[in-house]
Amino acid sequence: MFPRLNPLTTLTAAVAVLVMTTAAASWAVSLTVAVGAVLLSAAGGTLRRVLVASAAIIVPFWLSLLVIHGLFFPEGRTVLASWGPARVTAEGLSFALEMGLRTAAFVLVLMVFSFSVRVPELVAALTARRVPPQVGYVLASTLLLAPLVAARLEKVRQAQESRGLVVGRGIGSRAAAIRLQMVPLVLGLVHDAGIRAQALDARGFRSAGPRTSYTEARDSAAQAAFRLVAILLALAAVGWRIVESLSAGSLAALSLSGGGPG
Repeated sequence: MFPRLNPLTTLTAAVAVLVMTTAAASWAVSLTVAVGAVLLSAAGGTLRRVLVASAAIIVPFWLSLLVIHGLFFPEGRTVLASWGPARVTAEGLSFALEMGLRTAAFVLVLMVFSFSVRVPELVAALTARRVPPQVGYVLASTLLLAPLVAARLEKVRQAQESRGLVVGRGIGSRAAAIRLQMVPLVLGLVHDAGIRAQALDARGFRSAGPRTSYTEARDSAAQAAFRLVAILLALAAVGWRIVESLSAGSLAALSLSGGGPG
């Protein structure tokens, strides 16, 4: 998607956008960021994968927000409908919408980054800056976890179907199939983790000293300047948010004391 950008540039941009989105705490900003992430994924040809992966996270979270805050929001005053203890309030729906959009922005931005970054180049860029190899391995493993689990689950499903497992269309049949697939999936992942640990030890993963890499992540002065500006903007957004919160707290304290000067 971004063939000429250093992975640290895209990572810095993603983190800065998420920090500024959190600091803004506005549904309009969150919506803008989410739409921008969708447009970027469409331009990079990863739209379908980004949307499918994001929906698996966002949809259950939205449903939980709707139930918890849409029906049982304690600060809600404007009641739109009620069923016993459950009350649909305008304040609860507004809070659920804001949190849902913010979460959607977070997930979409991270998915765009994960589907666009080249993991070997990211590890090489971190190694070139003498970041501890454990950090690079954890980050790379996180980015590769979803494809690894999907591939392993597909192999388990094919193996079980070849031995006669029939998955029907009903929810009960699918739930039973998932239960049967989870045990070999988890055992396989644990076995793979052990093999990887042995391979890393054999290659001196924990040894000290200089390291080299076959992969080179290209960088430029312009990208370094962009990363610096992005970090400064993120810090400024956090500082602005802190100052605004302190000002609001001071005004609330003055109003509660019934005072103010004069």
